Amino acid sequence: GWKTWGPYVSERAWGTVREDYSEHGTAWDSFPHDHARSRAYRWNEDGLAGICDDQQTLCLSFAFWNGRDPILKERIFGLTGPQGNHGEDAKEYWFYEDSTPTHSWMRWRYFYPQTEYPYTQLVDENGRRGQHEPEFELLDTGIYDDDRYWDITVGYAKADVDDIVARVSVRNAGPDTASLHVLPTLWFRNTWSWGLDDRRPSIEANDGSLVARHHTLGDMTLSADDSPRLLFCDNDSNARRLWNTDGPAFPKDGINDHVVNGLDTVNPLGRGTKAAMWYELEVAPGATSELTIRLCAGDAPAHVPSASILADRAAEADEFYATLTPPTASIDEVMVMRQALGGMLWSKQFFHYDVARWLDGDPVQPAPPAGRQYGRNSEWRHLNNHDVISMPDKWEYPWYAAWDLAFHTVALAHVDPVFAKDQLILMCREWYMHPNGQLPAYEWAFGDVNPPVHAWAAMQVFEIDGGTDFEFLERIMHKLLLNFTWWINRKDTGGNNIFSGGFLGLDNIGPIDRSAPLPIDGNLEQSDGTSWMAMYCLDLLEMSLTLARHDRAYEDLATKFFEHFALIAEAMHSRGLWNEQDGFYYDVLATGTGQRIPLKVRSMVGLLPLAATTTLGRETLDKLSDFAARTDWFIANRPAYGDLFHMHAREGSEGRLLAIVSPERLRRVLRWLLDESEFLSPYGVRALSAAHRDHPFSVDLGGMTYTVDYAPGESTTGLFGGNSNWRGPIWFPVNYIVIEGIRRFARFFGDDYRVEYPTGSGTQLTLTQVADQLGNRLIDIFVPDEQGRRPVFGTDEKFQTDPVWNSLIPFHEYFHGDTGRGVGASHQTGWTGLVADLIIRRGR
Repeated sequence: GWKTWGPYVSERAWGTVREDYSEHGTAWDSFPHDHARSRAYRWNEDGLAGICDDQQTLCLSFAFWNGRDPILKERIFGLTGPQGNHGEDAKEYWFYEDSTPTHSWMRWRYFYPQTEYPYTQLVDENGRRGQHEPEFELLDTGIYDDDRYWDITVGYAKADVDDIVARVSVRNAGPDTASLHVLPTLWFRNTWSWGLDDRRPSIEANDGSLVARHHTLGDMTLSADDSPRLLFCDNDSNARRLWNTDGPAFPKDGINDHVVNGLDTVNPLGRGTKAAMWYELEVAPGATSELTIRLCAGDAPAHVPSASILADRAAEADEFYATLTPPTASIDEVMVMRQALGGMLWSKQFFHYDVARWLDGDPVQPAPPAGRQYGRNSEWRHLNNHDVISMPDKWEYPWYAAWDLAFHTVALAHVDPVFAKDQLILMCREWYMHPNGQLPAYEWAFGDVNPPVHAWAAMQVFEIDGGTDFEFLERIMHKLLLNFTWWINRKDTGGNNIFSGGFLGLDNIGPIDRSAPLPIDGNLEQSDGTSWMAMYCLDLLEMSLTLARHDRAYEDLATKFFEHFALIAEAMHSRGLWNEQDGFYYDVLATGTGQRIPLKVRSMVGLLPLAATTTLGRETLDKLSDFAARTDWFIANRPAYGDLFHMHAREGSEGRLLAIVSPERLRRVLRWLLDESEFLSPYGVRALSAAHRDHPFSVDLGGMTYTVDYAPGESTTGLFGGNSNWRGPIWFPVNYIVIEGIRRFARFFGDDYRVEYPTGSGTQLTLTQVADQLGNRLIDIFVPDEQGRRPVFGTDEKFQTDPVWNSLIPFHEYFHGDTGRGVGASHQTGWTGLVADLIIRRGR
């Protein structure tokens, strides 16, 4: 029950596919930010520092007003995809400082300007700029000059499973005394306006408290330790403002209009489905003001305890994270680790999306456009999401992405392995996985194709959790067998064990759109797609071998995946994806005329074969005699596959290596990877070789020229969306996968295999040392360098030099290939949270 209440409220519910009922699927325009304060959401809610129960029946969040803004600050503002010169982008500064896995303790931070928020300026200036110019950020407006902002911290502490204390601390960072309006806001998610359930809950005043009554949740009371004004309205759309039709007397934006404009838009009878406690705080420069509220089941307590509950839960959080903290980690590394994990825990969201209901519409609402039945997600009518899910980013990506989530679970397993395992299982359940075996990608297009990394993630989580939960491993394997079959049947178009068609994990990595029809007759044979499938085979092989030690029925499956890996790996070389002249792997364009054109782009496409690697120890082979006999027969009788299997004896023990990349080819691939003029950045492995900066790759197809050049930061092309760019930046997920692949080679060779690191330096390192060094470069993105500057902040001097801002770390979507500056979504702690795993593993 300790997880019943948590930070499951999104930072953005407007502009999402779920709320889009437009004719042409224009989600950003269908439900813009300007509607959010006035229009009831159909599927999810949003707010600042918001919490709710795990069904999102009742929500609590905070609104602020500096006395100058045209609206209450109830949600994070940002640019839509079409408005931003590099795609959608949040234009606020907020941070997830801390959380325990049960959310018994949480802390959130926000820097709210004291002068009027520049909504119009941000939209206009970013609209003026092109893709070769940087984004225009909130700091660039000068609104934080002279520290004229409110430093707001919200801390939550649970006294019991349904008894939550919240303390709001407001520090006036500016030079003058100023006033701030603070409105803790309680509301019910609207479930009564759609013709499915007309039972309407209520919130009423009772002796200075707010009592929320619901037919299933029961009574919940929000109380305060003083006497704020109580304001009431309903979580119903303001039909008059939005559509110029009759509507409720006190709609959703009634509190906003009353506080900001002094209108009579709150219910004088003291009841509704949305309510707020209205505080006005006057704070001297440099001073801090605090207020405390408490949300609990049943009646209000006699008083609101604060110090003891908050202090106890904070101390418990410190004790919990101390058990994870490596003794060798620096103070900064510990801070990065804890904020990364805290951000991942804050990034859980209640996600509700019944696709059939969305396609067909609600009984008492206007029918959706007829074309909806044949458009977005129309082939996913079975899908019904009503769960708390780990999100990539609760503003920019407030919807789950299946392959992102797989990486989330690896870091989350260190703090909450139960949740990590449940998330992996959830993606494979019958109401998520398509009946044909495909996993849902994301709400913009569930049918898109993401890399198959869930078996890899399941094995990682299994091992982090202690390697004993065989029931989990068995459950996930049964589901993944269905998914594996889908891949084989749908994406091996030629039946030759070469895979193509999508893999949006690397969507902007090549010269042509790999998810669209080719510009000429032919087929794109993908090095990364085929490598992902070879890796999938090996992960299912490891899973089978692990389960076979407890149930010999899985031994046959191990043999199946052993041999299937061999078929895929051999095809990569026989079909020419390995280029012997260059010592690298490339995509190959097989034309309808029989011509085979290698697309010689040195990119992550050619490094991912390193990930399709595993080892077999003598102990495993001795325990599983049927599998051992079959592998021996296969190796002896299928000489064409000999390059895929390698024997090595060390310290009297023999091991076997299964790998796409042979030991000889490994040295050649690593020469490129470890070259600082190619892939090796000071901050990890670039997605595209920096050599393409001066030597772009071009190919002429169908009368058009397609080019790839090195772009280490924001995308300079509109291809695949404005902020979709793999052409040079550093991405945590594929870096992590490559590092893990190198570690598997190291497990086989030990210290017997050394390579030059960096290329051309003359320094020889073992593969374990190389993997460690690559992990260290990723960690270095977040910790101060020799000049005391954190690369993640780039040239933002406020973050680099202000001690308050400098200690708050953003976890970006990806990072500049040369400088390490954070790029893309600023709160995508999701897969970038893997930095916590790197810090923990390095310490151990």
